[in-house]
Amino acid sequence: MINSTLCYLERKGADGEPEVLLLHRVKKKNDLNHDKWIGIGGKFEEGESPEDCLLREAREETGLKLTSWQYRGIVTFITTDLAETEYMHLFTADGFEGTLSDCDEGTLEWVPKRIMRTFPTWEGDRIFLDLLDQGAPFFSLKLRYEGDRLREAVLNGRRIV
Repeated sequence: MINSTLCYLERKGADGEPEVLLLHRVKKKNDLNHDKWIGIGGKFEEGESPEDCLLREAREETGLKLTSWQYRGIVTFITTDLAETEYMHLFTADGFEGTLSDCDEGTLEWVPKRIMRTFPTWEGDRIFLDLLDQGAPFFSLKLRYEGDRLREAVLNGRRIV
């Protein structure tokens, strides 16, 4: 079993429109997320809570210190490409300080929120991104893949795909 965090940082762009910080995963070899655009985050270290992991990963991947965040849900991620089930603790953040730094896992880019879903990502990410946009209360989402193909999605115990 793997525990990880996934966080979507939001800010207002120069034009006043919302932007989201995405990580284009292009730098690591044998990366399950290769060439996908995802939020920031990573695996728990021993003894970490979801919030501990979130804050550490944000600092390591972006150089930013989060000052305002919300725990939004948990995503059970199952794929034939991983031997273990991954439990992704999903967060959003809208407060941070510091200067954005380079990431050794990919390229960080502020993307207009209105176009972020046009970028390559996991099919199931669109489900939880919609839930985040709708302001859904804390949720549990199970996503089962065969390779890159979504085969099942279960939201709060009800199958939706």
